[in-house]
Amino acid sequence: MRAAGVPDCELSVMLVSDRAIRALNRNYRHLDLPADVLSFSQLEEVDVPPPDPRALINRRGLPLGDVVISIDTAARQARELSIDIPSRLRALLIHGFLHLIGYDHERSPAEARRMFARARALESRIAPPKEISRPRTKTRARKAASGRVIAR
Repeated sequence: MRAAGVPDCELSVMLVSDRAIRALNRNYRHLDLPADVLSFSQLEEVDVPPPDPRALINRRGLPLGDVVISIDTAARQARELSIDIPSRLRALLIHGFLHLIGYDHERSPAEARRMFARARALESRIAPPKEISRPRTKTRARKAASGRVIAR
């Protein structure tokens, strides 16, 4: 939140199972499937356009909302992306946070570009994702020792 310029605001984060996030997704979005992250903004009002993320002000105690992350899905995605779980959780938290403050990649391609650019900027200010090092195979280790590794 410091990286986004709102260190005094409040944010609730919950790590839950696929089963729990599926129930939330079903109840609030009418989608009967698990999600990786859900956001419940306290800045948005019913029947009012979402807030402009550029107009967000840092106000002590201002509740931004809740970010709910499926730890099951985050772990699965981390394996698929060959990154560590904390890196994936951080990316999902940033994604959920940006939804809370008014970004929405589903509104338009231009808005998606703005949101993902902002996510990359925040990620780089916090910490880049850490790749998981894969153990070398015996053949590759032998080639590396002999200096005959071919770049792939």
